[in-house]
Amino acid sequence: MTDFCASLWPEEPTPEHLKNCSECGLYKHGSRMIWGEGNPEAPIMIVLDNPGAREDRDNKLFACGTRQTLQKAAHEVGIQIEDLYVTFILKRKPTRAYDKEQTRQVCMNHLTQQLQTKQPRMIVCLGNVAVQSFFQNSEVDVKSLRGKVHDVHGYQTTVAYHPLAVRRRPNLWPLFIEDLKLVASLGARL
Repeated sequence: MTDFCASLWPEEPTPEHLKNCSECGLYKHGSRMIWGEGNPEAPIMIVLDNPGAREDRDNKLFACGTRQTLQKAAHEVGIQIEDLYVTFILKRKPTRAYDKEQTRQVCMNHLTQQLQTKQPRMIVCLGNVAVQSFFQNSEVDVKSLRGKVHDVHGYQTTVAYHPLAVRRRPNLWPLFIEDLKLVASLGARL
């Protein structure tokens, strides 16, 4: 689809009491907290590993590769952008090495809070980090779980490859589309 143009999604403000959260240690990386983006009332919650780049070197906003790929695929399968809310396991973009396991465990508390508040009708985990963190199982992966609906923490949950993996490996595009078609078909029944 050559005429597709990715757009910036509105960012949901981080709750005031969490803006200066220092529990996981990522605040030391200098990145700001990103609570989520898209429609906060959307029935479908997309869970990614962490926020990507939002501004270029001149501080101009842009749609990163993850957003571009996700929006293009959603458009192709007929998912309306206003039906999507994107959030992250880690609410800050890591910029250097960190204790991944401990940080993800701490940050899952924020995602749990979002789930309790938003009550999405469906969760879509993109990439192995999001899948393993959300499923709370380091042995699972996208490859073995994709194409099915799982009940995780009481939510209908599907999985797909991370959009950046799809960009790097174009052979994953048909699988990504197939998984988002499953989301679209389930979304019609929500």
